[in-house]
Amino acid sequence: MSEERDLDELDWSIVNELRKEELTNSALAERLAISEGTVRQRVKRLKDAGILRVRALINPDVLARQQLASIAVMIGESRLLDQKAREISGLENVLSVSIMSGQYDLMVEVLVDSNRGLVKFLTETLPRVDGIVKTESFLMLKSYNKFV
Repeated sequence: MSEERDLDELDWSIVNELRKEELTNSALAERLAISEGTVRQRVKRLKDAGILRVRALINPDVLARQQLASIAVMIGESRLLDQKAREISGLENVLSVSIMSGQYDLMVEVLVDSNRGLVKFLTETLPRVDGIVKTESFLMLKSYNKFV
């Protein structure tokens, strides 16, 4: 499990700028009025600590034949929540898994190839994880400012 860390004001400034848009280290340094070396060191430290990951994100609403869905999952034994969340997070098409409160134990976000892909995920992929008692699927019909 990851160790919790506190970020200072500069770390938060770097993270927030990178969340808005893709920037080079030099552009980020100019925007924050700091040296490029400082940005490079801070970004490396944030990445090494598992706080920051820079990657390309796609807008699922504009891609043909892509279906974004959330699947609420109930696990039979609550002592297995962390283990099952980790197992599910490693499955193909899974974007994220969150342990949550309420009627369900986990919320799984998936991006699949159309509704057929969702059926395949629900009937072939997800059942490989033992201990799932119940699922409920929610299709994202239209998203605003959602990149995955």
